[in-house]
Amino acid sequence: MKYGIALFPSKKIQDLVNSYRKRYDPNYALVPPHLTLKSAFEVTDEDVPRITEELRSIAEITPPMKLAIRKVSSFSPVNNVIYLKVEPTEQLLQLHDRLHNGSLNSAPEYSFVPHITIGQKLSDDEHSDVYESLKMLDVKHEETIDRFHLLYQLENGSWTVHETFLLGKDCK
Repeated sequence: MKYGIALFPSKKIQDLVNSYRKRYDPNYALVPPHLTLKSAFEVTDEDVPRITEELRSIAEITPPMKLAIRKVSSFSPVNNVIYLKVEPTEQLLQLHDRLHNGSLNSAPEYSFVPHITIGQKLSDDEHSDVYESLKMLDVKHEETIDRFHLLYQLENGSWTVHETFLLGKDCK
């Protein structure tokens, strides 16, 4: 089964992102706005308990962290993806690294650029038009994130939370 690890921003940011995702992201109905910490990976049912235990350990040593969003950006010309850029804090980078080591060891497909997708799979012209419009948004948002989530993919392609992991040793 496919699993992934993500964190979800506040409802305020999810509402903002979804107001655009409805039109510009074909995955809108499959997963809420999120920041991917570990892309989809295959896990057998027998391995899930071991992985969840490792994720609990990672969460325990990771303090709650600040999530800061300052602007709209794009991965163009590599991909026609428009996103909210999340500041790559040391804590966020460490968490990402921890989720790619140990029994979760894998090389990420792309360099880690913390972001929350607004639109993807756009034509070149649509990407250019939408990006030019959205990059003028004055996005200045900060919040504290105190959890991440192990998600799994259902047969219809949608993602749902398998387990939530609270950050910090006082969050057991």
